[in-house]
Amino acid sequence: MVRSHARHGGLKGERLEDLVIAVNEAVTNVLDHGGGDGTVTVRVCPGVVTVEVTDVAGVLSADHLRSAQVDPTASHGFGLWVIQRLCDKVRLDQTGHGSRLSLSMCVSSAVHPG
Repeated sequence: MVRSHARHGGLKGERLEDLVIAVNEAVTNVLDHGGGDGTVTVRVCPGVVTVEVTDVAGVLSADHLRSAQVDPTASHGFGLWVIQRLCDKVRLDQTGHGSRLSLSMCVSSAVHPG
């Protein structure tokens, strides 16, 4: 679903695959560390594709994003770090419906959202 909508929005090649990997990491975090229930929304605007992954339990916080690092001795636990490296913009909002992680990719790699 994400790949199809993002491709329709103009993403292609490595940038398309980077977004798909980042969304997979975000959804895995909801399933493994959140409440296991959430939503995925794809928004296509001129020049930008944004995917919102919501964890209805609201477990993910801004502190998790800020402290995301890679531990070379660990076999897992670096999904948020990967997400932030792959996407042009990553934003986290706490809403009345949980934690919403927004992952944005510009169609052109030369332009980044503000």
